Amino acid sequence: MSGESAVLVSDVVKTGGPVRLGSAEKPMLIGLTREEMGTALAEKGVPERQVKMRVAQLWNWIYVRGVSDFDAMTNVSKDMREMLKANFSIARPEIVEEQISNDGTRKWLLRFPPRGAGRPVEVETVYIPEEGRGTLCISSQVGCSLTCTFCHTGTQRLVRNLTAEEILSQLLLARDRLGDFPDRDVPQGAMIPSSDRKVTNIVMMGMGEPLYNFESVKTALLIATDGDGLSLSKRRVTLSTSGVVPEIYRTGEEIGVMLAISLHAVRDELRDMLVPINKKYPLKELIEACRAYPGLSNARRITFEYVMLKGVNDSLEDARDLVKLLKGIPAKINLIPFNPWPGTNYQCSDWETIETFAEFVNSAGYASPIRTPRGRDILAACGQLKSESERMRKTERLAFEAMMIAGHGEDD
Repeated sequence: MSGESAVLVSDVVKTGGPVRLGSAEKPMLIGLTREEMGTALAEKGVPERQVKMRVAQLWNWIYVRGVSDFDAMTNVSKDMREMLKANFSIARPEIVEEQISNDGTRKWLLRFPPRGAGRPVEVETVYIPEEGRGTLCISSQVGCSLTCTFCHTGTQRLVRNLTAEEILSQLLLARDRLGDFPDRDVPQGAMIPSSDRKVTNIVMMGMGEPLYNFESVKTALLIATDGDGLSLSKRRVTLSTSGVVPEIYRTGEEIGVMLAISLHAVRDELRDMLVPINKKYPLKELIEACRAYPGLSNARRITFEYVMLKGVNDSLEDARDLVKLLKGIPAKINLIPFNPWPGTNYQCSDWETIETFAEFVNSAGYASPIRTPRGRDILAACGQLKSESERMRKTERLAFEAMMIAGHGEDD
């Protein structure tokens, strides 16, 4: 890190009143497939001959125009709008807190209403602006069951899976906040050109293990990449897994997005400790599943994520073993400087060590970019997410920010 990246206490933006997501009495239309939406409309009395047309109208208003109020659907009859308002919702989740990092990264703490007899839940979503692109990091679960020892999210117990609606709502809300939907005066049916979009990429790298919530993640990503709606390219959507081997092949076959593997170690005994799911699906099985990933090619590489932990996995021997492990797999290796969080026992590798590691992997023919830490000051960086349902006390947060500022010089 250079001195220009010095960590400062972030700006915190509090929203005004709450923006509620649909209640249990009014099911959401967001997250339904076209077939499911048609069935829901037919059950509320929409004539069969109109269902297909009504679904197309709603799909356009929700996913192209980005409306969150049925009254904004100007080409839908008043009676139809009243029926929709009485029976369904397309509202956004409540924004509990919005934080903006000094590097422009944004983190939203979102609250979703109870499901059944459950309680409201909170998740975090992060937007990372970069030159020519903007990446949204989406959560798939509330908490996580994998307990990876270097990851802050892993210290929060799993509460439940998110629904397809809740996964998609993170994307819709981010596009709202970033002005990424067409203005009201743009002709109906028009779309923001891809070159002007704020959210160009999605990574399923937020809270939770996406492949332990396969069906909801699949539905959400197929809607996000639907050409008649949100229209994100599947080449710009990346699903990251810690290694749920049985679902990796299905991801390629049924969703067709890019794959990332949260690797972090090249020997089973170390990975068993860092990424405990390795005890169930060891490296040999994981690498075999990667080799069999559908559509794998030099133009469609797997990304292997490797967090750099001082004195743990950052030696030249580790770099050599990494190259051997991935031999023959079209791959990119993202080297991630460890992002600290309160209570962790790990430290980030020295910058010189990271660069030496990267140079060795690069010389072996693998692209190995060093990921620039983004949003560290607001706990929005890789491995730092943890919903505020287990919120740090103010004193803990201030102590963490002081630690970050004091320790910055070590990374220069």
